Amino acid sequence: MTRFDAAEETERRTLFADAVTAHRNRSSPVATFDVDPDSDTTTVEDDVPPWIQVAGTEVVLDVTDDELERLKDLIGEYPEFRIDELQSPESVEGTNVVITARSDANRIAGFLERAFRTVFELEADYRVWVSEV
Repeated sequence: MTRFDAAEETERRTLFADAVTAHRNRSSPVATFDVDPDSDTTTVEDDVPPWIQVAGTEVVLDVTDDELERLKDLIGEYPEFRIDELQSPESVEGTNVVITARSDANRIAGFLERAFRTVFELEADYRVWVSEV
């Protein structure tokens, strides 16, 4: 991989697919995607930028209750994806979600883009970084 960030939908989808492919080829533990904390396009209320990790065939993210409902709706459009685990520790607000995503890198890339846009309600020009591959 030579690029590690993108701020346009087509570029982000390519970045996601390339990072997932590199992650799988390297057999690395995770590929981590972080929304740029300096981006003024996020609508995150608590100033913690969203992130999503891909670990093999799993997609992992933390969500609020409202985001979880939007995530469940999105998962309904991806029959090859399923929520396998929901953890809501009492010490923190929100839920850690583990999704099994048995699909190719391009399909996962499309899901990641949709998750950032619809689950986390980010603007069209949000910037994302691949912080770990």
